[in-house]
Amino acid sequence: MSTANLPRHVAIIMDGNGRWATARGLPRTEGHRQGLQAAKRIVLAARSAGIAFLSLYTFSTENWKRTQEEVGFLMSLLTSHLSAELDFYRQHRIKVIHSGDREGLPSPVLREIDSVCAETASHDGMVVNLAINYGGRNELVRAIRNIARASSQGLLSPEAIDEAVISSFLDHPEVPDPDLIIRTGGDYRISNFLLWESAYSELYFSTRLWPDFSADDLEEALRSYGGRERRFGGVR
Repeated sequence: MSTANLPRHVAIIMDGNGRWATARGLPRTEGHRQGLQAAKRIVLAARSAGIAFLSLYTFSTENWKRTQEEVGFLMSLLTSHLSAELDFYRQHRIKVIHSGDREGLPSPVLREIDSVCAETASHDGMVVNLAINYGGRNELVRAIRNIARASSQGLLSPEAIDEAVISSFLDHPEVPDPDLIIRTGGDYRISNFLLWESAYSELYFSTRLWPDFSADDLEEALRSYGGRERRFGGVR
């Protein structure tokens, strides 16, 4: 693809791990293990394609509703993965950042998030944004609370609040809005992901369950994006 037609920021809703495992008579936990392998595969494919920013919807604020056993396994898997893959991020010069609500996350997960973010902060390759305990509405609530605090302290007048100000209070205002949002698993919704940032994102839905999502599937999504005309409410 021409770099002119390449999205700068791709965000992925990685759906279908549990159904992948169930269809094979395996526990849902095995689907999550395979989902992590798919994530690593797609990180490399996206980097090779020239994507500058990749956001991965890893664990949502709604995922706490799952069974205690599954949530516990996911937290343990995240902790071990972040630690084990540090050399992978170093090798490929990938900078890791975290989006989401820190409150409520187990301390071992927070320690590993902080560690990998600090260790990769100087990397100049692709940025991988891990959305862990993330919800679009939650992000907006946290941003609004901080805006209200700034206003009550006299640091920000109500008249000065505009779209740019709101964006500056989000988790990572330095990250551009996603050009393309991909959802796997066959469902057609964005599930509370990047609600503010996705106002003009192109959407691509794949029936492929996430553990089966391949570099070829990513290329197909990028080609679909490259053939679209983005007008942002205007005319050609």
